Amino acid sequence: MHFHIPYHGYVLKQPTKMLALYHALRDTIVDGVLLYGTKLPSSREMAGLYGISRGTVNQVYDMLASEGYLVCEVGRGTFISFRGEEPKERDTGKKKYKLSEWGQRVSEQPRPEVMQRSTWNDADSIADFHTFKPDYDAFPQEEWNRCLHAEARKMLEDKGGEPASSQGDPELRESIAQYLRRARGIAVGKDQVVIVNGSMQAIALTVQLLIQAGDRVIMENPGFKGIVSAVNAVNGTMQPVKVDEQGIVPGHWEAKLLFVTPSRQFPTGAVLSLDRRQQLLQWANDKEAIIVEDDYDSEFRHRGKALEPLKVLDREERVVYIGSFTKTLLPSIRIGYAVLPSSLIHPFVKAKSLYEPLPTGLLEQKTLAAFMQSGQYERHLRRMKRVYSRKFEYLLKRLHEHLSAQFDWVESDAGLHIFGWWRGTAAQYVTFRDRCSTAGIRWSETLVKDAERNRYGAYFHFPHVTQEAMELGVKIMKEIAEESAPILEGNV
Repeated sequence: MHFHIPYHGYVLKQPTKMLALYHALRDTIVDGVLLYGTKLPSSREMAGLYGISRGTVNQVYDMLASEGYLVCEVGRGTFISFRGEEPKERDTGKKKYKLSEWGQRVSEQPRPEVMQRSTWNDADSIADFHTFKPDYDAFPQEEWNRCLHAEARKMLEDKGGEPASSQGDPELRESIAQYLRRARGIAVGKDQVVIVNGSMQAIALTVQLLIQAGDRVIMENPGFKGIVSAVNAVNGTMQPVKVDEQGIVPGHWEAKLLFVTPSRQFPTGAVLSLDRRQQLLQWANDKEAIIVEDDYDSEFRHRGKALEPLKVLDREERVVYIGSFTKTLLPSIRIGYAVLPSSLIHPFVKAKSLYEPLPTGLLEQKTLAAFMQSGQYERHLRRMKRVYSRKFEYLLKRLHEHLSAQFDWVESDAGLHIFGWWRGTAAQYVTFRDRCSTAGIRWSETLVKDAERNRYGAYFHFPHVTQEAMELGVKIMKEIAEESAPILEGNV
């Protein structure tokens, strides 16, 4: 039985083993380390754990039971009956430790948005468009579990096999390379693919490898906030660049790293035009810079045909291509990948091995490889495209019909959220947003600050939201807008 109390420390302070056990057990109960209802080891087990006699243990149990700390139930065992306070964080005087400059910068970064949900009660939610969640009911649980159990059996039979490289499971890397060649037109071999723990790890490692203190990094505005955190941590300098209906506006920047989402700009959904793609690649060649292409949800196209990834046009090995399975499978399956230029493969893998000498989630990696090799992954994608396309069209139609006076909706043919720019002032937006939140409706937002004004944009994640919730949510938002007409007056 796994059980521990600080008995040996009390032996040094108490005259007998019996008193040492008594005080160690009593103090552990009172301090809330062992909680009400916890079952204690039998007297035989306790005696074996600490090298004392069963008679001593029974004597201690009887003493604590008589004082109300324990209760002994015939045939069931001995349980803690004292209801103490829940364990609290120890007050150590808040000792301060000197961090490195990197440590200080990291500690000053805001916590990721996904962690800041304590004020939102899901039970009160009517329509939660705020956080991406997949449609869990449509996940192919039986097929996934079949692959999972098969790979677990193989690992046990093989006694773990040969240690895998931090680059990731070779079969998964080959499966990803085949998929990218077939589905995205990217000429890639498995040696160029590195498995990462989600796209954010790839972003952070790339920044750490390429950026010195003071180096300028270009990103879209609005864009993914995680990039800002990664660059600030290495003391780089962010240069946000305007985004319009054709994506990021190219410039002649003095920089060595650029982050873009060309297939579907995050969060606006704008598609980077072919001409601008060529301009960015020419800039990277001229400046000997690297472009990081985050292809975060390109699998879900609802209309038309997508432009090929920037990586397809890359002839000078200037593009790092990042993808993830977070949107296509489950957010808890933390598997992403980076397709690297040949000269970056070795340093990237070496950097990753500092954090993960061996790959994490190797069973999940092998499961995903088997899932892809069996054809189940692409069958799942086809099924989800149908499900999400119906939801996309349903929500888009209602937003256009009922909230176009408040939002300028950005046309998009793909993705898992719908984006719109607020038409009114920042103060009007905050009033509307807060009233909707009180009514149980929430969405994600971005704020772009420029010389003219502060401009809010809102984006609505829909995969997990039912059509009934969409209908009701939009209806209530429209009612709030109409009730707030004097406040929102002049939006159009």
